[in-house]
Amino acid sequence: MFIGRHTNKIDKKGRLSVPKAFRDALGDAADGVFVFPSFKYPALEGAGRDFIERFVASLDDLDLFSDDQDDLAATVLANTNALAYDPEGRVILPKTLLDHAELGDEAVFVGRGSRFQIWSPTLFETHNARAFERARSRGATLALRNTDKIEP
Repeated sequence: MFIGRHTNKIDKKGRLSVPKAFRDALGDAADGVFVFPSFKYPALEGAGRDFIERFVASLDDLDLFSDDQDDLAATVLANTNALAYDPEGRVILPKTLLDHAELGDEAVFVGRGSRFQIWSPTLFETHNARAFERARSRGATLALRNTDKIEP
């Protein structure tokens, strides 16, 4: 699982180190990491092959050729980049991804459980403060699952 925050530098070639904790959570280094633009925020969504496979299988639950299926496939799958690691655990973010997330010389990796996000540190701090305030004002709660019933 992906938890915590990790800030790393982006060099002039768009190379960015994926935090070791996240690389470990991603598993097989041969798969690298899958990254796509968030359609909700000026951020990137990142995940491993298992998440992308679950996403594809979930699309099959929607009506074939429905607007929902088409929109989600076009928004996520058509814009997903499979990024390989270099020997130092870095990936190269394409310019389209850098531009979408308004990334400059730093990026913050933010754990989201089964996936993670990559933000500009400044944009994330603003987003995080707003999310914290929304959760507090709503009195957000969560009924925790019994771990005995969670399938691996």
